[in-house]
Amino acid sequence: MSLVQILSLLLAMSFALNVATITGLLARTAGTRTANAIITGAGAAATFLGLYFAAVAAYH
Repeated sequence: MSLVQILSLLLAMSFALNVATITGLLARTAGTRTANAIITGAGAAATFLGLYFAAVAAYH
């Protein structure tokens, strides 16, 4: 892997972590239990990474 690919993957992982944290906090603020908020955040992060990898695969 080139340096640009590694850095873009790290950027995507960082953004996915931010998406998961924000989504989890929003779900927790909305009144869900902590476990459900964590699962919601993880689902949002997985969705984001899936879209990112699909876009990368389509680009190549």
